[in-house]
Amino acid sequence: MSNPITVTDNAIKRIATILSKEEGGAMLRISVSGGGCSGFQYNYEIVTSQEQDDLVIRKDGATILFDPMSLQYMEGSEVDFVTDLMGQSFQITNPQATASCGCGTSFSI
Repeated sequence: MSNPITVTDNAIKRIATILSKEEGGAMLRISVSGGGCSGFQYNYEIVTSQEQDDLVIRKDGATILFDPMSLQYMEGSEVDFVTDLMGQSFQITNPQATASCGCGTSFSI
């Protein structure tokens, strides 16, 4: 079965680099919460434990966690890490989002 979320190779490399500087067992949790200028916002947090019902994506030294509540708002999304004129950032392309803000960290459904 394929994952309901895609993480690009660029994002995997960046996450692995970030986690390599943390204590052993560090993982990146990406979640959705209410708030932001468009209704929902993405959160990024380095954690050392996972929940039993998390979606876990492990690849090339990166471990990314998604909780079931966030997953329902992110299903079909792609997590990428981009470098452009504005700098470097994680970007999530979410097919469920009907609008998003200019900063790219919040969205509405």
